[in-house]
Amino acid sequence: MADDDPIWEDAPDSPSSSSFFDRDRHIRFLEMMYQLLPSPYQSQEINRLTLAYFVVAGLDILYALDRIDKEAVIHWVLSLQAHPKNEVELNNGQFYGFHGSRSSQYHLTDDRVHEQVAIPNGSHLASTYCALAILKTVGYDLSLVDFKSLSRSMRNLQQPDGSFMPIHIGAETDLRFVFCAAAICSMLKNWSGMDREKAKDYIISCQSYDGGFGLIPGSESHGGATYCAVASLRLMGFIDKDILSKNASSCTINVPLLLYWSLQRQAQDGGFQGRTNKPADTCYAFWVGGVLRILGADKFIDEGGLRGFLLTCQSEYGGFSKFPGSLPDLYHSYYGFCAFSLLKERDLNALCVELGITAIAAIGL
Repeated sequence: MADDDPIWEDAPDSPSSSSFFDRDRHIRFLEMMYQLLPSPYQSQEINRLTLAYFVVAGLDILYALDRIDKEAVIHWVLSLQAHPKNEVELNNGQFYGFHGSRSSQYHLTDDRVHEQVAIPNGSHLASTYCALAILKTVGYDLSLVDFKSLSRSMRNLQQPDGSFMPIHIGAETDLRFVFCAAAICSMLKNWSGMDREKAKDYIISCQSYDGGFGLIPGSESHGGATYCAVASLRLMGFIDKDILSKNASSCTINVPLLLYWSLQRQAQDGGFQGRTNKPADTCYAFWVGGVLRILGADKFIDEGGLRGFLLTCQSEYGGFSKFPGSLPDLYHSYYGFCAFSLLKERDLNALCVELGITAIAAIGL
């Protein structure tokens, strides 16, 4: 959801393949990322679980999950969950979710270079969302996860205003982590980890005068934050599917203003921008396009224009870039695949937009 790309910001221009959605080339791109991440991702090592989510969920959209070792993926993801040793430790205020990578779970000391030493629990709400999304995608039964410790300790992260911080030691609180909490509860089919009414009130407080949502109350409307708000409300049951065909005036948020703001985000080049007066960016085709799908308003999207913009961001190496002419990265590639799924590209799995995974994975088939 960031406006600044963390990887290859100053990369040379990348040739694009702009005539059709090149599914086979995208599969090869994700296979390469599954086998070995390129060196520019070293700075993202702490977020390895998130990168894995983009790969695994991306392959599922492309009907190519057979390219990975599902059992190995399951074993690796499960190994990243933090577990309390006993009831006393469960009540110590920490969050027992999933670590983002092995490096956040262990560190090496100078005097014992060859021995891994556990460090304090650093499990993270976003990593936990990605872990559960991966497990659902590969068909793992989430009832086998230690969901009781996870849900019970997740309540420690919810603040008095209804927002969530991502880690128990303290951090920023905003709509991203409200969404992560709602998605986690939805996937686990257990809402004991959050107070939905408080979360709803916080979300409502983040709707701006122009109809979009900011990450926190009073901040500028943003495409990613707006998705987090609308998807969370949908997951928590506060807005109905296809709300435009029903009585939108009875909804908890200002739907007409939200619809107007969202439609205004489609730029002249066909792509979607995340904020007013910003250039179009591949990922917002999902963040904003997904909002319109949840509202039942995706029929108002200029699909031809959006498809044309996305194809200018498609790389000849596979994957998608943030802007036309840049090198592809996993983040924008995944949301490019999501966008083409929303556009009903053939040979792609349909999405459960509010969870950010395929519909098949969401219902557990």
